[in-house]
Amino acid sequence: MMPPDFSPADLAAITLFLTAWCGYTLIMDHLAWGLWGVNQHLKLLRDEWMKRMLDRENRIMDTALVGHTIHSVTFFASTSMLVLAGLVGLLGSVDAAHGMLSQFSFASPVSREFFELKILLLFGIFIFGFMKFTWAIRQYNYCCAMMGSAPMPPLDPADRDAYAEEVGDILSLAGASFNGGLRAYYFALAALAWFIGPYVFSFATLWVVMILIRRQFVSRTFRAMHRHAEKLQERQKS
Repeated sequence: MMPPDFSPADLAAITLFLTAWCGYTLIMDHLAWGLWGVNQHLKLLRDEWMKRMLDRENRIMDTALVGHTIHSVTFFASTSMLVLAGLVGLLGSVDAAHGMLSQFSFASPVSREFFELKILLLFGIFIFGFMKFTWAIRQYNYCCAMMGSAPMPPLDPADRDAYAEEVGDILSLAGASFNGGLRAYYFALAALAWFIGPYVFSFATLWVVMILIRRQFVSRTFRAMHRHAEKLQERQKS
């Protein structure tokens, strides 16, 4: 049951938030493989990385790179747990937190029930992020097992390319899960704006989406990776 002060503007803001998050995730993780963004360039680079790995007898560097990524994902998973613990503590003192928020002039006054609903939204976001991070850790561990069991060189080029593509797919899936967890942090920042008001919440949602799109398709990092991927493709064709 919705709080009595849940306005049409709030309904429009939360609808925009969920549509933007789900829509962006659906497009970037499942439908945008024809669009050459950062994630798509990384898929190409991971496949090439695995081909180079299979040509090497000493693969310590490759496992170290994957291990470094696992440490990064583990950090965010642990941070998500700390945030969830803080939100549990906030629910334990919700009256004091609600009273403190009502003293700020920039925050729209809401009922206690509505305040709890906004906290529950943050709960859902960070639980989702934690699940994504832990799944990414498992996928990276699966990738380590595949790298450890990879045949030693020399290999038939067709067999090498097929195995490299399989390991590269696992790496890309793990990276997509990691990106999904990081994306939850971005949208959590937008959700915090709901404590100020529904219009600021809507603006923050659009702002987050614009940042994500820019970093995927028009950032300096994208341009550098695009040039590198083009050179890599030219070498593969020659």
